[in-house]
Amino acid sequence: MNKPFILIVEDDSAVRNLISTTMETQDYKYHTAASGGEALIAAVSQNPDVVLLDLGLPDMDGVEIIKKIRSWSNMPIIVISARAEDQDKIEALDAGADDYLTKPFSVEELLARLRVALRRISYTQRMGREQVEFVNGDLRVDYASGCGYFAGEELHLTPIEYKLLCLLSKNVGKVLTHTYITKEIWGSTWDNDIASLRVFMATLRKKIEENPAQPQYIQTHVGVGYRMLRIEE
Repeated sequence: MNKPFILIVEDDSAVRNLISTTMETQDYKYHTAASGGEALIAAVSQNPDVVLLDLGLPDMDGVEIIKKIRSWSNMPIIVISARAEDQDKIEALDAGADDYLTKPFSVEELLARLRVALRRISYTQRMGREQVEFVNGDLRVDYASGCGYFAGEELHLTPIEYKLLCLLSKNVGKVLTHTYITKEIWGSTWDNDIASLRVFMATLRKKIEENPAQPQYIQTHVGVGYRMLRIEE
């Protein structure tokens, strides 16, 4: 299997060196860029598996880089930024980022987020070949029949719950913002849609979580959105 190739976009030399050294310890191949211009050239010419992106670059904002990459590629983008406000996270995720890590960060958490992104690549490739069903732990979604199952038993889902389950399963490992989800489910982003989303997510959790208060499948990112977790086999 080829080693993952990581593009590190960071203008702070100390942080860039820390991330580079971390990649070396994991035997990942990597390339570094200190500006948005360099990052876009590297993304096009080297086609990395994952981009680790700082938002505060000297020549352009990182959100603009996300938008440019998303115009031609779905390569995973993990933001690593000192911007800790929910609105900053939402803006980056809505632009197309897959994940958001706030500085200062631990090396262990960075590697965990990176493993999630790499697993998602593998899963997406399989789904591109299959697109028949989704299996994750005790959860199974049969896209062909339009049915969901948990621990072998068919789930009695409302149409909205099933649409939510499909949306989350087809983006497993990726944080989906409230805005993105409501646009996909209802075609709008009114405040009452977000309130409805919380209600439907709660009822969906009751059907697929053994303990909804400690969910294994659907993770809440407070103020941001939701993510379906990949259950380790």
